[in-house]
Amino acid sequence: MKFIHRVGYYLGGFSIGLIILAFFLQGKKTSCDYGPNARTTKNIASKSKFYTEEAQTIMNRYQMDTLTVSNLIRFGTVDFAKSDTKSEKCKTYHIANTFKEKEFELLVKNCDSIATIQSINLKK
Repeated sequence: MKFIHRVGYYLGGFSIGLIILAFFLQGKKTSCDYGPNARTTKNIASKSKFYTEEAQTIMNRYQMDTLTVSNLIRFGTVDFAKSDTKSEKCKTYHIANTFKEKEFELLVKNCDSIATIQSINLKK
């Protein structure tokens, strides 16, 4: 069998496999969150959130709502060097992101069923 025929069979089977895969994954909420930053932010974003008084004060000052804070968490960057990831019960994460061209750092305590936004600080 010539090389060109083998390439043709390979590409034909590959394209049929892609079509079948697209059919099965259509409408599913699939994602490829394999990095530590993506897994951490997705885990925190999926939980119900509680805001401390300090965090609510900063939210009011900078005109943030809960959706904005959720987006800051979901699309933020986790600083693992500052974070406490060794805790057994609740881990604490420092998440940095921008809002209205200002750099903010969130301190989030991530427990089993709830995430507590402890503070929101403006980075200088």
